[in-house]
Amino acid sequence: MTDAPPGSNASNAGEIVFDGVTKTYPGREQAAVQELSFEVPAGEICVLIGPSGCGKTTALKLVNRLIPMSGGDIRIDGRSVNDHEVTELRRGIGYVFQEIGLFPHMTVEDNIGSVPRLLGWDKKRIRARAAELLELVGLDADSLRRYPGEFSGGQQQRVGVARAMAVDPPIMLMDEPFGAIDPITRDRLQNDFLRLHKEIKKTIIFVTHDIDEAIKMGNRIAIMRAGHLVQLDTADKLLADPSDDFVASFVGADRGLKRLRLWTLHDVELEPAGDGAGGPAVSIDSSLRDALSMMLTEGVGELNVTNGDGSPLGKVRMEAITGYVGPGGSASEGQVAQA
Repeated sequence: MTDAPPGSNASNAGEIVFDGVTKTYPGREQAAVQELSFEVPAGEICVLIGPSGCGKTTALKLVNRLIPMSGGDIRIDGRSVNDHEVTELRRGIGYVFQEIGLFPHMTVEDNIGSVPRLLGWDKKRIRARAAELLELVGLDADSLRRYPGEFSGGQQQRVGVARAMAVDPPIMLMDEPFGAIDPITRDRLQNDFLRLHKEIKKTIIFVTHDIDEAIKMGNRIAIMRAGHLVQLDTADKLLADPSDDFVASFVGADRGLKRLRLWTLHDVELEPAGDGAGGPAVSIDSSLRDALSMMLTEGVGELNVTNGDGSPLGKVRMEAITGYVGPGGSASEGQVAQA
């Protein structure tokens, strides 16, 4: 009998703990990962980021034992990944990566059903699950019989996400999943994935090289350098208080402006709309960064704020927005922007 995969109760996300994890390769003086220790709470997205060669992708692959650890331990819900039979471990962890990796000779249904087939699911159950997941990721059920080559890159990436969720794993590993897609499609996929994560909580380790993507996607962000963890914090704390000059340089000199994407106009106390309806308007759902950008583009110091149907709610002035990047400004812990 094989061991049950981690978090076999698929309705529960699993906590991931790195405990002094080290990975060394023969012939290399410096470890790829050195004494890496941090926790990813159940149901959160933790983004690993850092310069090339910092060890972020190595750390990701250690979780499902694509690479063996040299020292330390990784535990999922308190149990070491080394205590699981490797095949069962991987079946309980969804994996999405930049190259997508769909099987070109197989239909979308067969791609999504690859792991369920290994688990003995019947064809009817696989088809129903594949159709459910396609709808979840924003594709039509009539795509089931089509082949990957018939889809755009963004659509293929959606199929890749659906495949990773086929058996409802509590944990997902995502290695630059949107990195090879054009900016407009990437932004749409990011938004859709964040919406999806709200609906079906998973514990996710997400690797990226893009600090803006990290700020947008992560409940917590882990900045790595030369195999070491330099700082692990919420996006707001990371931007407001970098731990050293390396982190400050990495997040960018515009880190104050980056913080504005962590709030929306819902967080601002609006001024009365007044009698006049003229001037540029912005939705209450807009981030403060986007509102400030509109002010600068339009050459104005205030905007009308509207709700979803365009009805006026009030006004917001530039001073109200810029005050959020001062020492007193702070986003709520774990807040993830949807902008």
